[in-house]
Amino acid sequence: MVLRTKLTAALGIEHPIVQGGMMWVGVAEMAAAVSNAGGLGLLTGLTQPTPAALKQEIARCRTMTNKPFGVNLTFLPSITPPPYAEYVSVIIESGIKIVETAGNNPGEHVRRLKQAGVTVLHKCTAIRHALSAQKLGVDFLSIDGFECAGHPGEDDIPNFVLLAKAAKTLKIPFIASGGIGDGRGLAAALALGAEGVNMGTRFMCTVESPIHANIKRAMVEADERSTTLMFRTLHNTARVFKNEVAKKVVEIERRPGGAQFEDIRELVSGARGRTVYETGDVDGGVWTAGTVLGLIDDVPTCKVLCERMVADAESIITKRLGGMVAKL
Repeated sequence: MVLRTKLTAALGIEHPIVQGGMMWVGVAEMAAAVSNAGGLGLLTGLTQPTPAALKQEIARCRTMTNKPFGVNLTFLPSITPPPYAEYVSVIIESGIKIVETAGNNPGEHVRRLKQAGVTVLHKCTAIRHALSAQKLGVDFLSIDGFECAGHPGEDDIPNFVLLAKAAKTLKIPFIASGGIGDGRGLAAALALGAEGVNMGTRFMCTVESPIHANIKRAMVEADERSTTLMFRTLHNTARVFKNEVAKKVVEIERRPGGAQFEDIRELVSGARGRTVYETGDVDGGVWTAGTVLGLIDDVPTCKVLCERMVADAESIITKRLGGMVAKL
């Protein structure tokens, strides 16, 4: 029950499964659980309020696992941006060897990370962005299809096309992100040219995930139609769980003349979203979730989830697909 890919070889992990960055979720307990299960756990850098806090979280994670883990750092446009250079310094000084980057203009930070010998996995929602990241010298790309939670970009291209185009176009290895939650998705991603998969929503719904049981229950009860797209009119599309707050946001955006961010600022506050995970109030704020909700029907441990996915993918590859090859 082993799948060997360029991802597992480069990162020193057992399974080609990455736990992507997730605001408020990617803490030491989550990352360590995934790494201990044989995948790659990632701390979400900006979940920590300061670079010093990230340094402490990295140290805390090291007390929970001796397996490889990394840090996610997402670069977003902001009037008052976080001190990204300081976060990068902490990552390097702490001896982290794997970083997932995402967002706009990561060039200067990617160069620093590469100079420090860090393996960089950059997340993209479009092939043109992936080609730019490839020129920057990243080691792996994470190709994020329209099915994903959070920001899927503005092109609306799902993974069946996006991954096949990546395989035809890119010269460096990539993994698949968005809409993956079981062995079928893992096998399909490998067939389409990926070296592994990245999952966020599916890992939220595990025993070790640090979110309220009510939210996990809502995810199990949901289906593939239980997300909605907001910020469409602002050209910053976000896929979130379809709760009362998200529906109100979309309603405001659809008013004649559209909406300004100020019209919805209070509804989409990050602080409100964080309280959802803490209190279990499904309608307490907006929170991200992908269409993979349609494939989630239990709350396993990370170990059970990873082993089940790999076993199912192996069976599909060797038995179902292998059995279709006729020997003439």
